[in-house]
Amino acid sequence: MSLAVVALLLAACGSNTPASASPAASSPASPAASASVSPAASPTATPDQKAIFASIESTVQQLRGLTQRSPVGRSILNEDQLKSVILASFDKSNPPALVAADEKLEKALGLLPPNASLKDLDVQLLSSQVAGLYDPDTKTMDVISKSGQLGPVEQITYAHEFDHALQDQNFGLKKLGLDDTSNSDRALARLSLPEGDATLLMTLWAEGSLTPAQLLQLAQEANDPTQTAILNAMPEDLKQTLLFPYEQGLAWVSGLYSDGGWAAVNAAYARPPDSTEQILHPDKWASHEAPVAVTIPAALPSRLGTGWTMPLTDTLGELQLRIWLEQVGKLPVAQAESAAAGWGGDRVALVQKGSTFGIAIITRWDTATDATEFAAAAGPTLKLLPSSTAMIDPGSTSQVVLFIASDEATINVLAGALGLAG
Repeated sequence: MSLAVVALLLAACGSNTPASASPAASSPASPAASASVSPAASPTATPDQKAIFASIESTVQQLRGLTQRSPVGRSILNEDQLKSVILASFDKSNPPALVAADEKLEKALGLLPPNASLKDLDVQLLSSQVAGLYDPDTKTMDVISKSGQLGPVEQITYAHEFDHALQDQNFGLKKLGLDDTSNSDRALARLSLPEGDATLLMTLWAEGSLTPAQLLQLAQEANDPTQTAILNAMPEDLKQTLLFPYEQGLAWVSGLYSDGGWAAVNAAYARPPDSTEQILHPDKWASHEAPVAVTIPAALPSRLGTGWTMPLTDTLGELQLRIWLEQVGKLPVAQAESAAAGWGGDRVALVQKGSTFGIAIITRWDTATDATEFAAAAGPTLKLLPSSTAMIDPGSTSQVVLFIASDEATINVLAGALGLAG
């Protein structure tokens, strides 16, 4: 899992205002470790650029209170080289079968257009928005520069990515499980810790290291109309997933920082968040409210009969359910937030046999009232989907089960195999 910074956040820092927090949702498929770029393809820093890098590294270490323990490789990439890195990264980290399953799920939920390619959209989104990368696998940083120079955009990007290197050397980013495709909700929540950390750090660095003229230049350069147009044209699910670790992560980390300084942020690496619910509702993390374990039996395909497979099991989380209600169900933001709040845990499974498919989403809620509120919003949302759908209402329980399938018969068989028919 590469850790990146997007141009939108640079513009926010350039305006001397932290990026605002907004609701978002997780997306199953995402690029992970970036592929290495050959030395010939990455310009060697000039003596002046090396001096700029050294100055940023010194200041970041002082601001962050962390010491660099080993050298970090760095490259300056142009936009074409970035696209190659992103594409190679996607292919390395996302097996075709997983991408196909993720795409099937997102389309069945109504989050992607029927003719969309999840891979193409992800690669286009990241190639257009990413300003820098840090790779915990190779321990290298990439800064994107259209001109090959290190202006305010490139400098603040380097501050952000160098903070990731310090995080990695002091806490071990691989321990966070950022590339865990079996629980996308947890991976997104945990990504919010290092990205929120680095976004706060780069904001503090910019305030103390850039002149007013440089801050203005930063805001102007980061607000690229082409980048903004691409971002706005993306499905809301992908767009908000990209921004969530920075915006909501910044809000969450800023709360820790306000309460206990960098020491409180450092302590979070030993107890990282386990759900996006804990990022959206910091009191849930503070009180150690863990997600409820919901399981899908590994034997589900064999229970369905010969020829069935289960290419995907995952956890959606509060964010994904919220954005689904808002984007697909067309609910007002406040209503979608309220209906998704009270999330306790969930598990989703995709099963298929040839062109026949079935999706089961088992959700648990903090109270029966929370479950009833979610069901009241999810029921009408399901009816807007083109596939066959069904829902098991909570009754007096705190469980709601959603079904989406190619036909009603598959829903009945799937419910029976899960022991939910009745």
